Formats: sequence, C-alpha cells, structure tokens
Amino acid sequence: MVRFFHRRTLIAVLLLPAAILSCTGRRGGVSDEPAIITTILSERESFYYLSTTGYPAGDRTLPVGVFDSGTGGLTVLEAILAADAFNNETMEKGSDSLPDFSDERFIYLADQANMPYGIYSSEGKTDLLVEHVIKDAQFLMSERYYASDTSTTWITGKDRVKAIVVACNTATAYGLPALMRFIESTGTGLKVIGVIDAGARGALQLFAPGEDGSIGVLATVGTVASGGYDATIRRMAEAAGSYGDIMIFSQGGHGIAEAVDGERDFTDRSVTAPRNDYRGPSLGDSLFRIERHLLDAYNFSFSENKMLCDAENAGDCTVMQINDPENYMRYHIVSLLEKIRQTPDAHPLKVIILGCTHYPYLTETINQVLTELRNLRDTAGYRYRDLMDEEVHLVDPSVNVATELYEHLTRTELYSESPVSGGIEFYISVPNSGNPQVKVDNMGRFTYEYKYGRSAGENQEYVKVVPFSPLNIPEETLQRLKQYTPLSYRAIVSRW
Repeated sequence: MVRFFHRRTLIAVLLLPAAILSCTGRRGGVSDEPAIITTILSERESFYYLSTTGYPAGDRTLPVGVFDSGTGGLTVLEAILAADAFNNETMEKGSDSLPDFSDERFIYLADQANMPYGIYSSEGKTDLLVEHVIKDAQFLMSERYYASDTSTTWITGKDRVKAIVVACNTATAYGLPALMRFIESTGTGLKVIGVIDAGARGALQLFAPGEDGSIGVLATVGTVASGGYDATIRRMAEAAGSYGDIMIFSQGGHGIAEAVDGERDFTDRSVTAPRNDYRGPSLGDSLFRIERHLLDAYNFSFSENKMLCDAENAGDCTVMQINDPENYMRYHIVSLLEKIRQTPDAHPLKVIILGCTHYPYLTETINQVLTELRNLRDTAGYRYRDLMDEEVHLVDPSVNVATELYEHLTRTELYSESPVSGGIEFYISVPNSGNPQVKVDNMGRFTYEYKYGRSAGENQEYVKVVPFSPLNIPEETLQRLKQYTPLSYRAIVSRW
C-alpha cells in the first residue's frame, strides 16, 4: 500500500489557474498538440525546421543528447560519465574499472534563458513549458546553432543525436508525453529517457519485501504539483506487489534550483538588506512561510548576507529573506520533516528522492541538516529522531538513468564500439537580442514578467543556443561544477 501526504500543504499550488488542470486530462493541461511540432516538421524557413528524411538514427557514432533547464542536468551527465556498472567487453553487469561510456560522445543543452522550469505550472503556463521541452529536443536533433550571442545568423555543423536523456524532473513530468508523440511523428525512433522512473525505481529498491517506511520527494513545485513521482511510485509498487505500507511526503523546493543557478528573483549576493523583488520563502508567505518557532531547526547561516533581515538580530526580524542555496535547502528539509511530524502514525523517513537535477549539488548540506535534525532536542526530547531511520538514503535518479541508457545502447546496437573523436559539446540558451519583443533586465536576462508572460504557439526564437563560454557561465557556477561534477567541468574548460 502506498499513501501520499503532500496535497494538504500544496493545495494553493494545485488550485492555481485552470489551464494547469483543465482540458483533456493530459498532464499540464495541454489540450492539443503543440503548434511548434507543425513548425518543426513543415516550416522550412524557420530556425526550428527539422528535416527527418534520412535521419541517421542507427548511426552508433552519433552522440547522445542530454538536456536540462540549466546546469543542474550536468549532475546527470556526470553520473553517466562516471558510471561503471557493466563490463565493457561482455556488456554484462559488473564493474571492470572502465567507464561504461568511455567511447561515447555527448551533446549537452542547458536551456538557461527559460529556466527555472519549475515555475511554469504555478504561472499557468505548462503549455509554454511543453513547447520549451520540444524545442530542446529539436535542437539536439538538428544541425543548427549560433556561434555566439552576438551572431545574427545561425550556422550548421552540430551533430545530430542517437538518443535523448531528459535530465530534468519538471520537463519529464509535464513534457514527456508530448515529447514522445513528437519523436514518434518524426519517424526517427529515437529513445527518450526521463529521470522520474529512474528515481522512483531507485527509492523502491531500498525497501525489503513487506517493509514499511516513508519516502520523501524533494522536487520543484511544478514537479510535485504534477503528481509525477506519486503516480510512478504507486505504479511500480503495485506492479511489484511486495511492498509494505509506504508513505510518501512531497516537498516543493521553491527557490532551491533558482538559487543554485543565481536567479536574481531568489538570490542576489550583491545586496545587503531585504529587497522588494524577492520571490522566495518569507515570514509572511502564505504557502512557503518561514516559521519563527522553527528557527532553531532551520539553523540558517546569516554570514555574508546569506540571509537578509531588517534588524540586527535574527529574532527581531520583521522581514526575513533567504539569499543562499544552502539556506534554501535547510528551509525545505525542515519543512519536509515537519510534514512527517504533523502526520499521525507516520513511518520513519527512509529515503529522500532528489527530484531535481540541481539538488545533488547540495547533498553535503542535506546530510548535514539531517544529522542536525536527528540530534535536535527540545524540552520534550529529540524532536525528529523517531521520524527518521538511522540512515536516511539520498536517491539521485541519475545513477538509474545511466543504467537504462547503457542497456538501451547495447540492446539496439547503438553502443559505440571504438573511441570517437569530438568528446562532449556544451550549449546554452541566451536571450535573443535580435528579437524586438524580447525583454531583459539590466543583467541581460529575461524579466520575470516576460519569461512567464509569453504564450505558447507563437513559435518565436526567444533564445539563441550558443556554445558554453566564459561569457555565459559565471565563475561561481564553474567553481561549483569543478567541485561536484569534475568530469563535466574538465570537458567544459577543455573546449575554451
């Protein structure tokens, strides 16, 4: 039996504009096939036009395409690059001390200009999100790109891909059905692998037959609202028929991914006092409220403006704003444990699924907070200890994605049999300054109002997709990649 405990606290999200939940019942409220598909397949003058005649889908020398809404998906690519679960000679399970994909090439796309994907659902724009997802796949399948953000015309020369990994939970939750139909309409037969099935499978594998326990799903607000993990865990558990009473507690990690990628609506390390354009949790927020009585559990760091307060002492704040990725994670881990604490007869937390590709960057913080909460005492004793297993496992879906990709490539004879030159190519979307309708802030990024005010079906070039460069990857991001995704980091800087 699988039970779910998140809708009570996310009811405000789930009752957002009717476009999210209406129409045919397809996830995200998409009533018709996205217009971008017609553009891709038939409008020859469009940048998005894709000729599928003679698409070399069976060419094992082609790269694998991986895309995400930003650099968070590099945690998925890193897991693929580091994978060693198979013998490369026999292709059977078992390590041989050689990377499973050592002879493969990859193309990575970060749709940074349009991120964060997790907010489109709460803004009633899931149809626009689906359009972005299909454009991401189109780019990987095409040969076109821009040399730089100042280029006025696109060029060709990029390789096409032989498989696609959707390294984004929100994109998988809302866009995968439409993306699969788009791929089918191209006749290429490309395999598409999403991260949600991988995460659910990884969590359930940690339970013994008949074992009771709780799974925490930490994902974007959009992914949680979609019910993608709930439905997938339920389906897999029921199919296996061997699980005990599993309770699922979901927490929408509002602001975490945005803070990791430096979105100014959620974090701005240049400011020293609370600001009016902040969109993260706060003392007065109705849905994501910072609770004063939980300040000891949050244990926020106030150094270096990591929290913004309108008073000298934290206890005197009348305005409090989170201004650091680690503090965002602290807020949401405590919020997840509070949901469990407020649920009668809750089973101890056994697993947390990192349901956003940005979250593995913060595993050290997550483990630290879990240790702190386990040891937190008040007048009644240990506040959270009985609500947690002695070891709470963190499940990164990326590991299971790597396994599924390897098995697909070997089964379909697409696995590269010998080293192929080219390595890994990295691309990122930037606002298209040549489009007069585009509106950007003083940092050159889409304004929030423009980003979420656009409508699906216009099929404009809102963005240009260009190679990674020191001009579009901040030094702070590079240092994070160097620490947490070293294989990807070395591949990135080797091309500069």
